Amino acid sequence: MQGRSRKLACSMLAGAFCVTSLAEGSAQSLSTYGTPGLVEMPTARVLKDGDLAFTASTFGPNYRYSATFQVLPRLYGTFRYSQIKNITTNAFLDGDTFDRSFDVHYQIWDETDVRPAFAVGLRDFLGTGILSSEYFVATKSFGSKLEVTGGLGWGRLAGRNSFSNPFSILSDRFDTRTRDANTGGQLETGNWFRGPTSVFAGVQWNVSDQMTLFAEYSPDEYTRESVNTGIDVSSPLNVGLEYRFNNGVHLKGFVVGGHEVGAQLSYVINPKKPSVPGGLEQAPRTIGARNRLAIAEWNNSAAGGGRDAVETVLQRVLAEDGLELQGFTMSGNRATVRVENTRFDNEAQAAGRTARAMAVTLPPAIEEFTVVFLERGVPLNQIVTQRSDLEELQFDYDGAWRSLARARLEDGRDQGREGELADVYPVFDTSIGPYLATSFFDPNSPIRADLGVQLKMDYRPRPGLTFAGRFRYPLVGNIDKSFRVSDSVIEPVRSNAIRYAKESELEVNSLTAEYLFRPGKNLFGRVSAGYLEGMFGGVSTEVLWYPMDSRLALGAELNYVKQRDFDMLFGFQDYDVVTGHASAYYDLGNGFFGQLDVGRYLAGDYGATFSLDREFNNGFKVGGYFTLTDVSFDDFGEGSFDKGLRFEVPLSWLTGRPSRTKVQQTIKPITRDGGARLAVANRLHGVVRDYRGKELRDSWGRYLR
Repeated sequence: MQGRSRKLACSMLAGAFCVTSLAEGSAQSLSTYGTPGLVEMPTARVLKDGDLAFTASTFGPNYRYSATFQVLPRLYGTFRYSQIKNITTNAFLDGDTFDRSFDVHYQIWDETDVRPAFAVGLRDFLGTGILSSEYFVATKSFGSKLEVTGGLGWGRLAGRNSFSNPFSILSDRFDTRTRDANTGGQLETGNWFRGPTSVFAGVQWNVSDQMTLFAEYSPDEYTRESVNTGIDVSSPLNVGLEYRFNNGVHLKGFVVGGHEVGAQLSYVINPKKPSVPGGLEQAPRTIGARNRLAIAEWNNSAAGGGRDAVETVLQRVLAEDGLELQGFTMSGNRATVRVENTRFDNEAQAAGRTARAMAVTLPPAIEEFTVVFLERGVPLNQIVTQRSDLEELQFDYDGAWRSLARARLEDGRDQGREGELADVYPVFDTSIGPYLATSFFDPNSPIRADLGVQLKMDYRPRPGLTFAGRFRYPLVGNIDKSFRVSDSVIEPVRSNAIRYAKESELEVNSLTAEYLFRPGKNLFGRVSAGYLEGMFGGVSTEVLWYPMDSRLALGAELNYVKQRDFDMLFGFQDYDVVTGHASAYYDLGNGFFGQLDVGRYLAGDYGATFSLDREFNNGFKVGGYFTLTDVSFDDFGEGSFDKGLRFEVPLSWLTGRPSRTKVQQTIKPITRDGGARLAVANRLHGVVRDYRGKELRDSWGRYLR
């Protein structure tokens, strides 16, 4: 079990450490719970807005792995996965307990010259409650070296020298704290700030910019752990020493309870700050005097090459920037190009590079440029700019935003296939490479994974129509070694995932025909049919309404699917279901984006999913979701309801070079059958959003880059 714990620590921190050389060190210390604190006790401090902190700590029988995200300047949330060794006598689980928990902490006010910072927090407020506690805490600095913390705690923070709850003067209900038997994942608000109360306190001494000493008084007696694990916390005093390396890594050694020696590794990144500020892409082309183009022979215009020669040169120039020319028209003083962006994850930058390519290629008489962006041959939008504006503003300090004021961002639905290049269709793409499939939080092995080879094939005979297949063959891994079997009392639409891994070898992961189309202005449509995902196949239809400059988009999806055979080849089981959702997507501003999906899920249950993501201008995203349906908490099973955390990291954030590749991961505390949704590819909002007006405007700062 100890080996597995170490592997989990490495896995949770790997994504962060891959950019350790790029980080700015954070002076904020983290506790063993992964939150701003001393050794175990919290402080009233918070991280920098947007910070993402990863922590792995161990002492005695405890192993804790945490990720903390500073959601707002005063609010952070934490997800934690803990292992407590030998706490039970369950031989099947080797006597260990694995626990998932969530924290939330809100700083009510920050520190001033005369008052301390003050905060309130909930630990393990959405889990099994093993670590459950609540607190109020204050922290004050005295000079640059000394920091003092004190607070009141409930739950686990009310062990030693507890006294009557001060809230009892409001109601007798605050006198008693109980624990109802449940499967975890429920908000037991009736226990918050209930029962006995204790004081905790501590000091932090900054020996230098890189070294800090800690001492704290802890009321946590580790009552449950001391029964079987042999942990000795007879002293309330915890002490620690932390060293902060220049690359952002924090290493802490500490002693808990006077006897238990521990160690902790922490790392903090800020998604706002990519590895290479400004990027490493090739500088854009300089737009010269257009009268020089009239006598230039490199595009053959002076030699009588005409439109065809211009098209050939334009296609080559765009290709150098990773932009695929699919259509070109030129008439009078106007020209239109239809392009597909294959390189830039910032669509405004792709639009600017396209306009520059037109400016250095097209005849001098062409003044108005229209850039139409396509996805799988379907027009998403069009951007109209004046050549003279590009010439005037290309070196202007505020040129990007001045060019936005002069540009027109419009829906591109009316753009037909006029001027389509002769060799664009059919398109046939194939690739072969590795794939990695992961499974989290199996009690017998917290992380399971399969590594194998994957073949992807796409055939597009005309715009919007794509035939695609993805085939996998696992080479090494242990997902199929799990002993977990479905115990679901509802239809096992997801909880048989291990059985799919056990009974499949060569895997038809997906095999589909898909048609994207534009049924009207600001409208988008999709029809998909075939083996839509690993567990279900059938027909999926979708329509999306998304006005060009709107924060709001509305969609509807309807699917008829059957459950696939466990060998993941071409057969089906008997279970079929009609499922679908009405969806609302809304840009809340300040980097927050919300989504609400209401409808019927794969197990036939009805309910809604709410999602909230914080998105940074560089494409880095951190968020989460939860789903509540008419499946009761008891019928759902462990976890009570479906929920998860997710992040998305653009490859360009790590490398500094333009790329549309993204690293995405969703972490679900438990995978059950309630609230399970079809995993169909290319849902319209994800395909369309980055090219609509609001998103383009937010990223326009890179238009002239």
